[in-house]
This record gives sequence, C-alpha cells and structure tokens, in this order.
Amino acid sequence: MSPTARETTEWEITPVASKSVNRGPDERIALTLQITRNGKPVATAPLRLTVAEAERVHAALCHALDQEPVPSDAPECRKSIQYPGGRQRY
Repeated sequence: MSPTARETTEWEITPVASKSVNRGPDERIALTLQITRNGKPVATAPLRLTVAEAERVHAALCHALDQEPVPSDAPECRKSIQYPGGRQRY
C-alpha cells in the first residue's frame, strides 16, 4: 500500500475541562484526560502524578508560558506581582 493510500490515524489526548484536578487516596494528583482517535472519543484516563512530578510539570508549564500575555481570567499564580522598587515576579 502506498503512503498516500494509507488512512491516517490522528490520536489526541486532552484534559477533560469538566473534571477538576484532585488527590487520590494514594496522595497522587490526578488529572483526567480524554483520548480521541480521528475526533471520536476512545477513553478517559487519569494521569496520576506524585507531588514531585506535578511540581516538575508545573515548573515546565510556567517556563513555557513565560513570554505569553496573561489572560484576564488566568489563575492567581499567572498574575504578576509588583514589589517595591519595581521588581516584578510571577
């Protein structure tokens, strides 16, 4: 079969907006993800992270968002804080 004749399968994994992040009985942080194939839901599954893993993901996201403008509805941790002397921290 030629590459152009093959059906392309598109998988996507996205957070489920209606589900909140929570802690399980094992103290891991769980984020529910939706798995889709060609736009059709296949399954939902929790991404379970230790506190240390969640901190690393949080730090990586903060770094990736560093140059992005902060939307008006952003969580508090994304809003800048002005310190005396003009320093700005996030």
